Amino acid sequence: MAAAATLPDQPTGNRPMTVRIRLADKEDVPHIHRLIHQMAVFERLTHLCSATESSLSATLFNPDLRPFHSFTVLILELSSTPPSHPPQQNPDSPFSEIIRTIHPVGPIEDPEAETFRSSKGGDWIVGGFVLFFPNYSTFLAKPGFYIEDIFVRECYRRMGLGRMLLSAVAEKAVEMGYGRVEWVVLDWNENAIRFYDEMGAKMLQEWRICRLTGEALQAYGRKKKEE
Repeated sequence: MAAAATLPDQPTGNRPMTVRIRLADKEDVPHIHRLIHQMAVFERLTHLCSATESSLSATLFNPDLRPFHSFTVLILELSSTPPSHPPQQNPDSPFSEIIRTIHPVGPIEDPEAETFRSSKGGDWIVGGFVLFFPNYSTFLAKPGFYIEDIFVRECYRRMGLGRMLLSAVAEKAVEMGYGRVEWVVLDWNENAIRFYDEMGAKMLQEWRICRLTGEALQAYGRKKKEE
């Protein structure tokens, strides 16, 4: 494997970097697919990952679906170029871009910088994403957001980017008058558990996830249909 290279115009350490969080669209599907694959590798679940670019495009960006009222993806990008002006907001967009400046402690080397060049041009590089959708609490009698996946690429971790993505979802939930944001975490991921605990998230130890999928789902679905 070739050594990680720091490109002249990619985000580097020891100087400020600009972070942008924006609403994803169909052009981002190749990057979303790559991020999902990297997440599956990190979680040791590649044997369960069958998503393709075409299936993601068809299900996430169906024109009949509205962001924040259905499946929604926010993309996090980084740039070594300071913003020259405030973000240009589209008044018709349901999400206003979030722009932040961070100060990395050390140098950052991204061996996949070219692969993750933003679909929107410029020197932006995709660093992570969050995918979520509405759910509902009968106890609160309010909708909420369920975060299916949140992921930051390895070379950009421990920089507060995961917190930024979570905050973006939480801010939108508050804006919409929703009652809660929830997600799950793997029990071996001690760093994530510590991070979520520090931010004030409650760990519901008494709950267990129940899931019908694959052959079990198909078999039960057929059984109920035949009754």
